[in-house]
Amino acid sequence: MLVASASLSLLAPVAAQASDVVNLEEINSYSRSNSKSLKFDSKTFTNKVSDDFANLQRPNNGLEVKQNLFEAGGFSDTTTLGGSAVFAATAIDGAEKVNDGASDSLQTMYTYTMDLNTSFTGDDNLYVRLRTGNGNQSNGSFEEKTAFYHTDNYSSGPDTLAVDKIWYTTPIGDSEQWSATFGPKIENYYMYAAPVSIYRPGFHKAFKLGSLSGAYGASTKQGVGIKYVGDNGFAASSNIVSSAAGTAGFLTNEDEHKWDTMLAYTQDQYHISLTLSQQHEDWNSFAYYATDAVAADEDSNATAYATRAYWRPEESGTIMPEISVGYDVISFDGNAGSNKVKDASSYFVGLGWPDMFQDSDYIGLGFGQPLKTTKTVNGDTATDDTLSPFLWELTYSFKVNDSVTMIPTIFGGSDIQSSTDQDIFGAALTTKFKF
Repeated sequence: MLVASASLSLLAPVAAQASDVVNLEEINSYSRSNSKSLKFDSKTFTNKVSDDFANLQRPNNGLEVKQNLFEAGGFSDTTTLGGSAVFAATAIDGAEKVNDGASDSLQTMYTYTMDLNTSFTGDDNLYVRLRTGNGNQSNGSFEEKTAFYHTDNYSSGPDTLAVDKIWYTTPIGDSEQWSATFGPKIENYYMYAAPVSIYRPGFHKAFKLGSLSGAYGASTKQGVGIKYVGDNGFAASSNIVSSAAGTAGFLTNEDEHKWDTMLAYTQDQYHISLTLSQQHEDWNSFAYYATDAVAADEDSNATAYATRAYWRPEESGTIMPEISVGYDVISFDGNAGSNKVKDASSYFVGLGWPDMFQDSDYIGLGFGQPLKTTKTVNGDTATDDTLSPFLWELTYSFKVNDSVTMIPTIFGGSDIQSSTDQDIFGAALTTKFKF
């Protein structure tokens, strides 16, 4: 009980401000950020334990407690703990038409996340994300890809706390511009050279990074990558994630893997980048933003290109919005069947108005076309040829206080996956607690 008391007192959350914008540079630089997260050092345990035992009074004089039962320095001096909890509720008219197992009724979900960061040299970082949630309910309205996959959904549960991400980042030699990242649970986009979008999705995970489409759709696997970030705005990266499942070895013909290479140029007000994604052995993570007809057959490969750009005005809080755009093309090699997809394309536009009514609020409007077939294997009519797939959302984010953000969103779409009858309209309220 004493150990539990001492341990639990360490986990009191500390309020900390955090931006909702995906910032890949910050993800790889936790150890250098000015975080208010809980810190552990060599005195954390010894002081607390000795204080607890000093106040302990029992009639049994035979009870002797020695401080040296606890090893000092149990955590690195630079280990920090932060995290978040997300509550979401949504009701979607038309959800049953998209997925027979879904429901049009009001649904709720939660996600709880703990972020542990440890630096051993001051320039490196070991990142571990622990997560649990219940977004994978059988009748849920939070994980149907493209149509209604919530941006904070965790579908690996339910209600099981597990290691969701783990990787290590370190400078290469004495360089401040080159770094390497590797780990057993990581996604490509955590190793990209630069943030590629400033749009903040309110509901749709499909709208992250200018759309998780042909090139940017990702899956958690083991991975390794290198990155260069110059002082003049130029940046480049190359990274691979691989399942290496079963008897398949890393990067063999049987290995399901994805190799992304990015060239980027970023200034304070704008960004432009080009990414090449080479996908092996029926990699299908682009399904976050695609019709059902755009899929990789078993043993097929794909090559995708993504262009991303954004621009923002010098001052926020004006009628002029921030603008993020994305365009992807993907080509498949190995798909069989005359009406199977050979080539497909998608686009995305995100408009954002930060600080409109109060500091740190955000109005967002995102819309676009998921991946749709532009050419079939034998030039025949594609199964999604009659569709005009379209997805959109209108969201408003505001802070209740420094640690609590509420995000009401309305969203919808037409011909989303495989039928002209698949039209949806929904509303959601997401509440995020940062600590």
